[in-house]
Amino acid sequence: MTLPKHLRPRYRYLAATLETWPDAAIDRAAFEAALVAAIRDLFGDAGVAAADARLRTYSLAEGAGTVVVRTRRAAVDTTRAGLAAMGPVEGAPIAVCVRGISGTIRGCEAKYLHGRQLPSAESTVAFEGVDRPAVVRGARVDVDLGDAFVGATDLDLI
Repeated sequence: MTLPKHLRPRYRYLAATLETWPDAAIDRAAFEAALVAAIRDLFGDAGVAAADARLRTYSLAEGAGTVVVRTRRAAVDTTRAGLAAMGPVEGAPIAVCVRGISGTIRGCEAKYLHGRQLPSAESTVAFEGVDRPAVVRGARVDVDLGDAFVGATDLDLI
């Protein structure tokens, strides 16, 4: 039986962009578990239950991606704080930037995520006097040192 509209829970959708190292393989379940753990660390089990945060969409490829998180309307600040407090996921550092909040998934994606993901391109760059492979996203460059990546900008490569 479906509840009447005035008794149904009210949700909001948070749109966020993700950025990590190009070789990081973070799957949906690991990201959601890290989000729940961050909310639990900040607000305890009651905060996790009140937020009821769930991933609606998730995409991450070559170190850049987007996510839409559903949360209860009264717990938007709780979920937003959890996203900001997320630590490394599966050993890879991750930067989460909340772009906006909407009442529908479609509106959230159209208004805040459309065209936000910078295209990635592989290139060879001169870094520390040596030609090295790199992943270029806009003005950001992730230089492959063999065993790790180093974040750089165009000015670092001169």
